[in-house]
Amino acid sequence: MSVRPIVITGEPVLHRAAALVTDFDDDLRTLVEDMYETNVAANGVGLAAPQVGVALRVFIWKMGNEDGVPEQGHVINPTVTTSKIPQERPNPDEETEGCLSVPGEAFPLKRADRAHVIGFDVDGNRIEFDATGWFARCMQHEYDHLNGTLYVDRLDDRQSKKARKAVKRNGWGKPGNSWHPGVDRDPFGHDEDDNDEHADELIG
Repeated sequence: MSVRPIVITGEPVLHRAAALVTDFDDDLRTLVEDMYETNVAANGVGLAAPQVGVALRVFIWKMGNEDGVPEQGHVINPTVTTSKIPQERPNPDEETEGCLSVPGEAFPLKRADRAHVIGFDVDGNRIEFDATGWFARCMQHEYDHLNGTLYVDRLDDRQSKKARKAVKRNGWGKPGNSWHPGVDRDPFGHDEDDNDEHADELIG
């Protein structure tokens, strides 16, 4: 197992749909184990394969939930369907997301309250579960990655403008940018303090 670098917005693999997994083999198992390790090192709650430069339909999570789903898991070739997304503006105090591929930034985004997930594990066994609340948000966030969508692509006009400025300010938006969890400074500040000031943000 190893911690892999995480690519940053502007890398082409993040902005196109990932391919279906066809081989449920040792390479796939290694990818999933590396993604688990990378996510832990990055203090994330989820990670999709395109974020480590692999254009396959795989994502993992490590997040407590009230839905009876294991705290850590993975899904291959998932389908995620959701309840209706509320139309009101997101509450910045309660509905703010971050992303390991837009490191150090966070913006409010409205998401559906429920998500239904169907897919497979690394052995080809069917997985199916319902997710609610923040866990549902995580499922939507990671599934978006498999379709070439970052959460900043879904922001309303006001927040989208702020996100574009942040991307420009950081020199992103083009290929070749990445950061290495456990080697580089944690962009969300977990290195600086013991208390989790990001507890109300989803970082995936």
